[in-house]
Amino acid sequence: MQDEILLTPWRDFPVEDAESSPSLDEEKWDFVLVSDIHEVGSEREIKRKKFLDELSKKGFTIKKIEDQKLFYGVRAPKLLFRQYQWLLRNPDSRQQGPDGHHDVAVTTRIRIVNFILQNTVTPDLEKLRDLIKKKVFEAAFPLHEKGELSEFLKEKWARWRVIFCRQPIEKIRWYFGEKVALYFAWLGWYTFLLGIAAAAGLLVFVAGITVFNSSQVSKEICEAKDTIMCPLCDQQCPFWRLSDTCTYAKVTHMIDNEGTVLFAMFMAIWATVFLELWKRQRARVVTDWDLYGWDEEEEELALELINNLQHEPRQYQHSYFRSTIILLLVLVMIAVLVGIAHALVIYRVVATALFTQSSSEFLREQANTVAVMTGAVLHYITIVIMSKVNRRVALFLCDLEKPRTFSQRENTFTVKIFTFQFFTNFSSLIYIAFFLGRINGHPGNYVRIAGKWRLEECHPSGCITDLFIQMAIIMLLKQTISNVMEYLNPWICHQLRRKRPQRPKKRRMMLGEEEEAEDPCKRQWLSNYELNEVNIFSLFDEFLEMVIQYSFTTIFVAAFPLAPLLAFCNNLFEIHLDAIKMMRLHRRMVPRKANDIGIWLLVLEAIGILAVIGNGLVIAITSDFIPVLVYKYTYSPCVIENSTGVDCSTGYINHSLSTFRVQDFEFYTKLPQMPPGFATNNITECRYRDYRNADDYSYTVQFWHIFAARLAFLILFEHVALCVKLIAAWYIPDVPLSVKNTFLGRKHSDLRKELSMMEYSTEV
Repeated sequence: MQDEILLTPWRDFPVEDAESSPSLDEEKWDFVLVSDIHEVGSEREIKRKKFLDELSKKGFTIKKIEDQKLFYGVRAPKLLFRQYQWLLRNPDSRQQGPDGHHDVAVTTRIRIVNFILQNTVTPDLEKLRDLIKKKVFEAAFPLHEKGELSEFLKEKWARWRVIFCRQPIEKIRWYFGEKVALYFAWLGWYTFLLGIAAAAGLLVFVAGITVFNSSQVSKEICEAKDTIMCPLCDQQCPFWRLSDTCTYAKVTHMIDNEGTVLFAMFMAIWATVFLELWKRQRARVVTDWDLYGWDEEEEELALELINNLQHEPRQYQHSYFRSTIILLLVLVMIAVLVGIAHALVIYRVVATALFTQSSSEFLREQANTVAVMTGAVLHYITIVIMSKVNRRVALFLCDLEKPRTFSQRENTFTVKIFTFQFFTNFSSLIYIAFFLGRINGHPGNYVRIAGKWRLEECHPSGCITDLFIQMAIIMLLKQTISNVMEYLNPWICHQLRRKRPQRPKKRRMMLGEEEEAEDPCKRQWLSNYELNEVNIFSLFDEFLEMVIQYSFTTIFVAAFPLAPLLAFCNNLFEIHLDAIKMMRLHRRMVPRKANDIGIWLLVLEAIGILAVIGNGLVIAITSDFIPVLVYKYTYSPCVIENSTGVDCSTGYINHSLSTFRVQDFEFYTKLPQMPPGFATNNITECRYRDYRNADDYSYTVQFWHIFAARLAFLILFEHVALCVKLIAAWYIPDVPLSVKNTFLGRKHSDLRKELSMMEYSTEV
């Protein structure tokens, strides 16, 4: 069954006449509504008819096609688009895409129709989203068009073989609208500049590899065969030689060296330059689109009036009580996320204790490393789970806040979901970077969980390797498993939807009548329906994914110089993965107009400041850069003995280890059996990483020297980095001179025309 219903004849509109209008079959349909086939007279069928009747009163043309589902093609009258052009003085005059027969751009047309569909109210005071929740309609979506533009995007953009080609941003804008085009323009610009950061990070990492065997600190650890270290756990953990961790020490120095400090400073500057250059790029792009001064609020008011002339704008409101409640709920959610990070810490502690008691020799020897790696995998799993929980909580808080417009709702949702995701992703990393090995106490007085399991310790060569392992595992998992699932999920769903049983073709039963010809729209509507559903968060999810990646790339980059390289490689695939999803696997997004990336720019600027603070703390607290520096210039042979022929870091390891008397162990600790190879079976003292006196285990003078140096470096680093960021932001103008001159010329031309018209009218 199929029929076409002119619910309001277009002849009634004075702006359109029958002779100038193309035939209905030749025109394209703006939207398709999909519904199950309900029983005649059922509640859902009545509600559907009421909604369609409301559309009919607004002059919409509707075409119905029946298959396994009911499909309603919706086309708006031209009057709506002429009203839009009149109210906004034709802001799309320069946006005429390849579909020249449209009065307005196709993306604008779809956006207007979507707004009216979403805000049409039935006599039962129900909108389309209410009807979808009640299963009256199943879906509503614009159609992927068949034409030169879509074929170009499929072949020249949504293909893996064009991974290194320039993106057709202008054509993306014609098809998906400005907001999607700006996302891909930003992502392309980010990836381009990320290549510079990736090259610098790779250079620092390679330089670390070249000094793999040349570090004096590593050499001392490898040669410390007589240095006996205290047991790493209470039960079944032996005393061990410091030289047993020779390889670990070399790896640590590979990522913890002077180059790391320079790279952290470089990345702080890079983050600022990237954002400033993006502002310039964005200004050029939106100027070419004639959207530099576009007002989102004005457009939304215009659409409200087009939909309902009696509409009254919703007033700005603010409730301190509601804001207080929301703030308290946000703090509760953050506390929950921090609690999850604490649970991961407890897992690492308990796992280390269990692994040390394992029957496997490998697990006993590598208990700490295995606990770190499995903890990182568990952290990734919590990220996946809590991402879904965070979304629901953020939506609930947005509903509670009651923002005035959709854009305000999007902004407040963005801030909340990013805050939650930041704590989800980084709470565990913050613990490893700044608390691991610093709050665990010391032999004879360990801090314990539930009075039983003692907290982890840092390796004598530093804690930065633990942070390196954690970040490497999380980034690799996020950029492999997550991306594979991001593609396979919609692909599998699309294949399953395509294999649904099709309704058999119907034949006319009247004598002498041939088989009914299939409507040309049916195949297109069905193929679009079989694609995966999109929603208002589809593009938001892509932005959030990239901003979280940007956080990983900048905030703890001092501990993981390869982060920009991994992000760069990921983004090369991400761009075309998103393109393939949008063009081949998902229904067409409703285009949205925009002249910037919105509140995401403020989020990126906040991340840039956090990157300065985070990297400063990593170098000052996590890294051994400051303790080695203090030793070189205060306690080394170069200073005390005035020796010039030795490395100034000679003796650092012995200087950084404190001595503990075995007789002072707590009753929790079971003294282990001596492993074979030790020179003596009667060990009275062992060493541990800290700066404490041997008699009463109080902090030494060296500890306070290093503490003061760490604090001084942190203040100096952050102030210098922030000053450099401010200078870079001042040095690079947000708006290029070419854009300013363009607007200057336009204003001059407009004023000249106005003056000429005034003189002409005076003469007449």
